Amino acid sequence: MNNQHPPVCRLIVSPTNGAAAAAAADAVATELRISVASRGAATVAVSGGSTPSLFLRALAQEPLPWPHVHLFQVDERIAPDGDIHRNAVELVNALFEVPLPNANIHLMDVMQDPRVAANGYASLLRRWCPDGLDVVHLGLGEDGHTASLVPSDPVLDVTDRSVAVTGEYQGHRRITLTYPELARAAHVVWLATGAAKSSAVRRLMAHDVGIPAGRVQARDCAVFTDKLGASEAS
Repeated sequence: MNNQHPPVCRLIVSPTNGAAAAAAADAVATELRISVASRGAATVAVSGGSTPSLFLRALAQEPLPWPHVHLFQVDERIAPDGDIHRNAVELVNALFEVPLPNANIHLMDVMQDPRVAANGYASLLRRWCPDGLDVVHLGLGEDGHTASLVPSDPVLDVTDRSVAVTGEYQGHRRITLTYPELARAAHVVWLATGAAKSSAVRRLMAHDVGIPAGRVQARDCAVFTDKLGASEAS
C-alpha cells in the first residue's frame, strides 16, 4: 500500500436503502457509459451480499451498452458451484435478463486450488484491466470489513498481489481483491445502508485505518447510504 493521503470521499444520502442502491447503480452506469464511449469497453467489479443484491438489481435496470461491459467479482466464498453462499449465484440471477454476453462475465474459479485460482484471476485482471478496473463496487460490514478484507486477517497486509486468499470468516475462506488492486481502480463506489452500518460509515468517511475499509486508498470514491446509515456521519 502507498502512504499518500486519501482523497475526500463524497457522501450521498438517499431516503431509503432502495433509493441508495438505485443512486449507486446510476453512478456506476454513468462511469461505464463514459468508458465505453471513450475506448469501446468498460470494466466493473461487484461485491456480494444482501445490500449489494439491491445494487445489482438496480444496475440491471440501467440502459447500458452491455455487450461492451466486462463484469468481475470483488470477492467470492470458497464453496461448491451453485451453493447459496456463493456471490456468483446472486450476481448471475440479478443480471439474468440483461444482454450481457457470458464471455463478459468473469467469475472466480474457486473450485480449484485457492492459490491457483487467485493467481489466475490476477492474470485475468492484468489482461482485461491493465490500467485498473473502471469501477469497483464495494459493500461495508458492521465490523468495517469490505470485499473480503476482514479484521485481523493476514490478507490485510498483502501488498505484492492483486488477488489473494483469506483465512476463514463466517464459515468460509474467500478469494478477494487486495488493497493494491482496489487502489488501481479509477472509481470506487461504496453502498452501505441501515442503522447497523452507521458507525462503519462514519469511520469510513473519516478514513479510520482501524477498520479494513478505512485503509482503502481510492483514486476517486463515493459512499452511497440511506438516512439511517448516515446518522453518525454528519
